[in-house]
Amino acid sequence: MASIQATRLKKGMLVKMEQDLFRVLELQHVTPGNLRGFVRIKLRNIRNGSLSDQKLRSEDSVERATLDERQMQYLYQDGADYYFMDTDTFDQIHISSEALGDSVNYLKPEMTISVEFYGTEPVGIELPQTVDLKVTDTVPGIKGATASAQVKPATLETGLVVQVPPFVNEGDLIRVSTDTGEYLSRA
Repeated sequence: MASIQATRLKKGMLVKMEQDLFRVLELQHVTPGNLRGFVRIKLRNIRNGSLSDQKLRSEDSVERATLDERQMQYLYQDGADYYFMDTDTFDQIHISSEALGDSVNYLKPEMTISVEFYGTEPVGIELPQTVDLKVTDTVPGIKGATASAQVKPATLETGLVVQVPPFVNEGDLIRVSTDTGEYLSRA
């Protein structure tokens, strides 16, 4: 197991504390006046989904969970579970929507992605930087609207709602950032 200093933690990392696995949801580095700095982190327990807050001194070290990644194909959703198939062995696994978090907004059937495993247990997925999704619902564009600051909401095929420019219409394929959830361009 590799140790990592508290100040080097990043959002999305998997850490091991007290024999449990946690995903870092939010973190904030605080340096109050003349006192010692600390890191405030919000964590989600991978196994039971519970949330917790931790306050670590800047010099504290945390055990970083070592993960194996396997290429898998997303098959389908059944209730709160998402099913994936190993592209080499054709074994199927499922991951709960709680463990996947916001990643479910970017999953399309037959998409190949990296699934993270801790031992034999699937704990999350690694999404590509961008995904191309089809616009299923948006208000019609206004003719002659040239103001660059104008945006309108658009619902995508996965249910994700993003702000898009006025020229984007229903049926268009658009590229969305998986980090920020923002519209990038037409695909």
